[in-house]
Amino acid sequence: MKGSLRLVLPAICIVLSGLACGKPQPIVPRRPVPAGTVLFQFTRKVEGPVELTIDGNRTPVVKRSRKKCLHLEVSGLAQGRHRFVLLSPLEAFGPDQIEVELGAANGEFKVLFAQELNSVLYGKPEPLPASSGIPGVQAQLIP
Repeated sequence: MKGSLRLVLPAICIVLSGLACGKPQPIVPRRPVPAGTVLFQFTRKVEGPVELTIDGNRTPVVKRSRKKCLHLEVSGLAQGRHRFVLLSPLEAFGPDQIEVELGAANGEFKVLFAQELNSVLYGKPEPLPASSGIPGVQAQLIP
C-alpha cells in the first residue's frame, strides 16, 4: 500500500500541474476593427490624460468614461502610413512611437505596454497650445 502511494502521489502532482499550465491566448480585438480606424489596447487601464500626435499634428483625445480606460480608438484616418506618438504625465507607454499601415479593407489593432509613471514635477508646466488635430479624425479613450 505504501509503495503504490509513493508512485501515485507524484503522478497526481504532475497531472495537476500540467492542467494548470495552458497555452497562452493571443490578445485580439472583441470585434473587427473598421477601415480607417486604429484600436490600441493597453496592458493595464490608463487614467489619462493622453497626448496623441498623428503625423506631427497634435490630436485632442476625448475620455468617454470617468473610469480608467483600456482602449484608445482613433477613427477617420486615411489609407497609408501613419506615425503615432503617445505621451502622458501619469503613464509611460512602450513603444511610445508607432507606425501603422492602413489598408482600404480593414483597420489595425495594436497592443501597447502601459505602466504607471510616478514622477514629481516642480513648478508649473508650460501650457501647451490648443491642438487643432486633423480634420475628420477623432481619438477617444474607451473602457
